[in-house]
Amino acid sequence: MEFGIVELSRLQFAMTAMYHFLFVPLTLGLSLLIAIMETVYVMTGRVIWRQMTKFWGTLFGINFVLGVATGITMEFQFGMNWSYYSHYVGDVFGAPLAIEGLMAFFLEATFVGLWFFGWDKLSKVQHLVVGWLVALGSNFSALWILIANGWMQNPVGAEFNPMTMRMEMTNFFEVLFNEVAQAKFVHTVSAGYVTASVFVLGVSAWYLLKGRHIEMARRSIAVASSFGLAAALSVVLLGDESGYNATHTQRMKLAAMEGMWETHEAPAAFTLVGLPDQEARENHYAIHIPYAMGLIATRSLTKEIPGINDLVLESQDRIRNGIIAYDALLTIRQDREATAPEVIETFETYGADLGYAFLLLKYTDDPRNATEAQILQAADDTVPTVWPLFWAFRVMVALGFAFIGVMLFFFIRSNFGSRDFPRWALWGAVAAIPTPWLAAEMGWFVAEFGRQPWTVDGVLPTAMSVSNLSITSVALTLTGFVAFYTVLLVIEMSLMVKYIRKGPEQDVQETEIAMARHAHRLRTHDGNVPLGTPAE
Repeated sequence: MEFGIVELSRLQFAMTAMYHFLFVPLTLGLSLLIAIMETVYVMTGRVIWRQMTKFWGTLFGINFVLGVATGITMEFQFGMNWSYYSHYVGDVFGAPLAIEGLMAFFLEATFVGLWFFGWDKLSKVQHLVVGWLVALGSNFSALWILIANGWMQNPVGAEFNPMTMRMEMTNFFEVLFNEVAQAKFVHTVSAGYVTASVFVLGVSAWYLLKGRHIEMARRSIAVASSFGLAAALSVVLLGDESGYNATHTQRMKLAAMEGMWETHEAPAAFTLVGLPDQEARENHYAIHIPYAMGLIATRSLTKEIPGINDLVLESQDRIRNGIIAYDALLTIRQDREATAPEVIETFETYGADLGYAFLLLKYTDDPRNATEAQILQAADDTVPTVWPLFWAFRVMVALGFAFIGVMLFFFIRSNFGSRDFPRWALWGAVAAIPTPWLAAEMGWFVAEFGRQPWTVDGVLPTAMSVSNLSITSVALTLTGFVAFYTVLLVIEMSLMVKYIRKGPEQDVQETEIAMARHAHRLRTHDGNVPLGTPAE
């Protein structure tokens, strides 16, 4: 592949986004798991739950700080590398991001500090409330970001203004309750819950293998497996909802994920495995599950799912309609208030396909002068590269079902069994720690790569969205980001390993004394209490 400014800008944003998402799912899941553990501590008063909360909270803090550092960079890139995108859709895309910063991130960041430094300043209940607010802020932050991203996948509640050459919001509630955004939110946060559960499960399994912190590890496994089983089941169910939404919002992405070249009679079969051949437009050595794709994508046995070839033909028609809209747009831009009513009517009729005309700018400066060959080529460009989408989707789905099996095994053993686990199962849990991140990255790859060649699906091509930068400057910043983010990742891994090896507070009696001193201070504002006084 020849790397130009578009490809380098895409690579840079993909790199920063995927690095950032190494930190996000653990933050989402651990914040909730920690709040659950602290709730048990407040309800029971048992010291071990306090130790568990503080230990997992330390790991959460390390991950949270580095996640913030990588996330801020992403938002700056919209202005630096994607300036035309920011101009074109900023009125719509900027609103959820602004709300995320004002409402969610400030809530999360403020109460994180109170949580870490408030153990000796707040009562048990006050500190618990702070912990739940941290979890709430983390999840609210994900909500608004995914509302913004969901609009890029399904641009509802907005329309193009030919006078300003920008998309403008027409209905905030349509943007807020966008079906794609809502499905992406619940699917993504559930994936974060699975990630944290597998992480807690794996670390706890390592402690059992080493014979350290046995009681804490067993309790952590009980919490993680219960929470993780519910989350893993919801990931699969909500992933099914996303597939159903794609049937009528992103049909090309759905067809590419399935490697469905031709439109088959309903109900369509699901291709379990195969080797997609994009040049020949067929799948080699494919194994099919009858009816499955029809049920997943349409929830019926009678509705057809259009194949890639038919969707390309549809794109050709939409490109031709877009050329008509483009011609009317130029007339409106020239005549302004004096534009003839029939021109405005023409634009309103064909304006929904204007973005398809923009696909021709890759081949000609004026879409109205495009040849038939260029129209056919632009229509072919609406097909993303199939084989990476095909396999990324299957890796994600396979891991999703594997998590259900792992969580179910540990849930049954920890809640209904002897609470003793075979060594092979414990080693398996340790080995499984990286797999939720792999599944999450595959999911984001499917969501974003599958949208190409669009930045905003059907509205703004990626090739139009980039800033007018030199290839050298983008290549240098890309190199710098890779180096810097790699250093951050190494720091995170080093700190995580260090504190996991160190483990939680080991002296329960010392902890009880500290708790008694804290309780006495809250009552009398006097920190002097005899060491050895038991906790109240």
